[in-house]
Amino acid sequence: MAANEEKRDKRFPLFVHDNVFRRLFDKPNSFCSYVAEGQAVADLGCGPGFYSLGLAECVGPEGRVYAVDSDEKAIRALEKKADKRGYHNIEARVSSASDLRFIKDGSVDFVLANGLLCSMAPQYHEPTVNEIKRILKPKGMAYLSAARGFYSYMDKAEWERILEGFKVERRGDGFSWIADRWATVSTKPA
Repeated sequence: MAANEEKRDKRFPLFVHDNVFRRLFDKPNSFCSYVAEGQAVADLGCGPGFYSLGLAECVGPEGRVYAVDSDEKAIRALEKKADKRGYHNIEARVSSASDLRFIKDGSVDFVLANGLLCSMAPQYHEPTVNEIKRILKPKGMAYLSAARGFYSYMDKAEWERILEGFKVERRGDGFSWIADRWATVSTKPA
């Protein structure tokens, strides 16, 4: 790759995001403890909606889930699942998480960015973090995670720089070379 050539986002086949094996180790409603009925949630890098559907159920019909992914096939798959299950509180959008202008400033209670930043090309990390900060309510929370290894665009130093821009509520560091780093964060007071 030439020095001036920009990297592209990493994409995985849709079946990797939602399959019977994943459901053995992870549950679609894993992040429901962060939300309550009637709240607004943004699932960034939602893929075909593994967590979006669980979050939509948790926030109920009065809540809203912004499900965002740059892969149009993933969004179409999510829309079909949501329609089949009768969820009308999911707004699915084909967009980069670095451009969330369709979400109002300070309007989201919880942002899920699970494995998002490490899959995004590095030039989108800062704009995406800025968008997360912009859409979060003053008392809103975000869950950020980043995988490690050869398929990750994020090293430990960048992870730490990103976390410096937030108030870190909790964090964890996986115990193997490939495990996720994660943190629940909120915005820093102005």
